[in-house]
Amino acid sequence: MTDFIGVDLTLESYWRSIILYGENVASYKFALAKSLLELASAGKTFITLKELALPFSRHLSEHLRVCDKQIISSSSRFLDKCREFNAGNITIDELIDATVKLGFNNVINAFHNVNRGELPVRFFTDERRSSNKGIALTNNLLEVVERYQYRNLPYEVEARWRLVETAWELNISRNLIVVSYDNDLGLLFTGNRRRTAITSCRDALSGYQKGKCFYCFDDISIDEKAENLADVDHFFPHVLSNYGIADPIDGVWNLVLACKNCNRGKKGKFDRMPHRRFLERLQQRNDFLGSSLHPLRETIIQQTGKNSEQRVRFLWNNYVQAITGRLINTSWSPEFEYPRAF
Repeated sequence: MTDFIGVDLTLESYWRSIILYGENVASYKFALAKSLLELASAGKTFITLKELALPFSRHLSEHLRVCDKQIISSSSRFLDKCREFNAGNITIDELIDATVKLGFNNVINAFHNVNRGELPVRFFTDERRSSNKGIALTNNLLEVVERYQYRNLPYEVEARWRLVETAWELNISRNLIVVSYDNDLGLLFTGNRRRTAITSCRDALSGYQKGKCFYCFDDISIDEKAENLADVDHFFPHVLSNYGIADPIDGVWNLVLACKNCNRGKKGKFDRMPHRRFLERLQQRNDFLGSSLHPLRETIIQQTGKNSEQRVRFLWNNYVQAITGRLINTSWSPEFEYPRAF
């Protein structure tokens, strides 16, 4: 995903491209990603399949309790074993043995594949043909664990997993899936009368912004306990909804993550309109959303246009309406910006 990696050739961007843009025919990739982050943080370098099977099967079993649809095919012997474990019909040791035998057949080979090609950066190597039968974590993954953005990555994997499995579970036409935002709860949901809560808005958007404030590119956190917990900001201020501008104002297209200083600091944005140059940045971020598979892709298409050109026109038309009528203070910019991340 060269557009997403773009100017930000970091290990974290390569990792995020796997999570956000890798092909999804099963949720095994997400379970493997969460397992890798756990094991790497514990200082492990070589992981036997039996060691890998414990967190891998645990994550899948936990998700099966919430959503039974974890693969697009009609059946899976491995997932059936996870279901048996959840029902108390097999022991954890039996589940581990089944995971070693059935769980890794495709996911280890396919993990680094994005857009039908393999990334130039690897986070582990396949050592299943060695005497120990496992995987070896690379320095790339070990370096990621030591960096600030590591703390955001597990939340981002979980959010993407929830978005994908919810789309599968609904089993409705892709062009009918729309993700909406509950401002009070800070959650993304789908459906109208019978709403299905999916995941935290912060967790879902963080990866597409590379864990950075939309305006100043400072590091932000999506950990609820963190001091620099990101704010969810309406790029087009919510007050514009009173004039029928930027509809839907609570749409995913209009939501960005911002640091507290930019959003509501002494010289923060508050209900002002950002400078025109930020439209291009919003367009880029929304193209990132539109390039990932359902359901965020379908949501962006429905709300702003089916291609990049239509989305540019949508943003510009709303911007012109907002500034022409002098309905709102315009041209806000942060006092300082770090090097551009996207």
